[in-house]
Amino acid sequence: MKNLIIIAFLSFVTMNAQESQTLSSDTVAVGDIITLGTPSGQTYQHVLFPRTNFIIKKGGTTNFKQLQGKKVVVTNKEVVGGITKITIARKDGKKFLNSIANVKVNFDDAVTAKEIL
Repeated sequence: MKNLIIIAFLSFVTMNAQESQTLSSDTVAVGDIITLGTPSGQTYQHVLFPRTNFIIKKGGTTNFKQLQGKKVVVTNKEVVGGITKITIARKDGKKFLNSIANVKVNFDDAVTAKEIL
């Protein structure tokens, strides 16, 4: 009976430990794959896309909902003044909104706002 309780406890602890993997600025590295989440408002606040008029001038679209759930690759990581900024590109090689190849992200704020997962 004692062994059964110990086995149940250990299995419960290991299952919870596997689910609690979160992103942090220490664990992200160049080449990691991240998923874009939902925007905080109408547009992403911490994923630094250019203003919509520049996107439209380049022939792009401003449908930010099409980006939800897209896989992106971290291409650059830099820490400036304690703020981690990463540069991302789409994993499939296409451009964001049909006009932007790379986008900068305020990493810690974007994770807190669940704009990246």
